[in-house]
Amino acid sequence: EVQLVESGGGLVQAGGSLRLSCTASGFTFDDYVIGWFRQVPGMEREGVSLISMSASYTYYLDSLKGRFTISSDKPKNTVYLQMNSLKPEDTAVYYCAAVKASTIEIIAPYSMDYWGKGTLVTVSS
Repeated sequence: EVQLVESGGGLVQAGGSLRLSCTASGFTFDDYVIGWFRQVPGMEREGVSLISMSASYTYYLDSLKGRFTISSDKPKNTVYLQMNSLKPEDTAVYYCAAVKASTIEIIAPYSMDYWGKGTLVTVSS
């Protein structure tokens, strides 16, 4: 059974930091691209950051470069998203998602095969 479990969301003031964690189980970690999407009600879900360990590939939403950093801990089957200098506009539900590295065609929600339940990040001004 494939499972993705997120943690680390919460309430933070603008300028603060949070670290999100996604722990995966039920598949071979090294064969997958794993990362984060976020969604605000009424808006499209957007890719935030993804990482492929085997190919050393990372993706960041352009507007987040320099503030967010994705990393992984392979022995723990865990991917992290360090979120610094948070802004109210970052408020959203953040979802962990995964797809086999060999099958991904484009970074979009429909490309992802597995999803966590999401964790809410709220940034107050």
